[in-house]
Amino acid sequence: MIKAYALSEPNGQLQPFEYDPGELAADEIEINIIHCAICHSDISMMNNDWGMTIYPIVPGHEVIGTVAAMGSNVSHLSMGETVGLGWHSAYCMQCNSCMSEDHNLCSAATGTIVGHHGGFADKVRAMASSAVPLPEGLDKAKAGPLFCGGITVYNPLVQYDVKPTDKVAVIGIGGLGHMALQFCNAWGCDVTAFTSTDAKREEALAMGAHQTLNSRDTSAIRNAAGRFDLILSTVNVKLDWSSYLGTLNKKGRLHFLGATLEPMSLSVPELTVNQLSVSSSMVGSPATIAEMLDFAALHNIEPHTEHFKFEEVNEALAYLKSGNARYRVVLSR
Repeated sequence: MIKAYALSEPNGQLQPFEYDPGELAADEIEINIIHCAICHSDISMMNNDWGMTIYPIVPGHEVIGTVAAMGSNVSHLSMGETVGLGWHSAYCMQCNSCMSEDHNLCSAATGTIVGHHGGFADKVRAMASSAVPLPEGLDKAKAGPLFCGGITVYNPLVQYDVKPTDKVAVIGIGGLGHMALQFCNAWGCDVTAFTSTDAKREEALAMGAHQTLNSRDTSAIRNAAGRFDLILSTVNVKLDWSSYLGTLNKKGRLHFLGATLEPMSLSVPELTVNQLSVSSSMVGSPATIAEMLDFAALHNIEPHTEHFKFEEVNEALAYLKSGNARYRVVLSR
């Protein structure tokens, strides 16, 4: 039996929950969980904000643990090895996306917390191909957020061939944004943070931004016209996207990483004149995750974390919802 914390209805409290995962499949592993970070996507799923939650739900998709059991077909991992598990717990391994190493685009992929019990537990099951070994040099207690938030901000740097000479801006200095600043700085880019508070300004500079822009100062945004090659938006609220498009250089890209649910209103001629692009992505393939982990270890990139015990999960969630977290909350044993 797996002992977990589950939610039976939206906006409720997580309660102790046990379930039998059944027989271990030949391509699966079972992970003894040491740490599990809490992502805003966990909260969205708990509240059924995206209309795909199945209750009871065991949240948690930024898992760090050790391999406790392996199916008969698993040969690339070893017992006791430290691995991480992110948004996906299985892939079809047959579609064009999987065969092209774009597993995160697999239409049949299983979400770790979508119709599957996640990491707010003592153990979790997953297809072995979705678990990625943790390289030397990464702190196990801090590495969990890299498996969702970290890969989310790293993936576009690879997908769109971002150059070290590019000027990159980050909107939203929070759970995603604070990692985006670190990755973009280590990538070699000139990094600007859009922020609205003096406190966040100093923190953004300390985490890798070379300069900041006040997102509430319309004149400052106008004066940044044509400055950026790439803007990464990590927020989940509607902003004046037209004003941000105005800060893009020719052939610049506005890339969405935060799950903004409100419809966007954009001027096609505005995009056409300067050949601008608007795009979005989520997480990345296991191969890209492994590359990202190596890059993070090489450049000493790590999420800023605050830790709670697993039995304090409801207090941890309340703290995250308060907006006071700096910047990722992690459940630890």
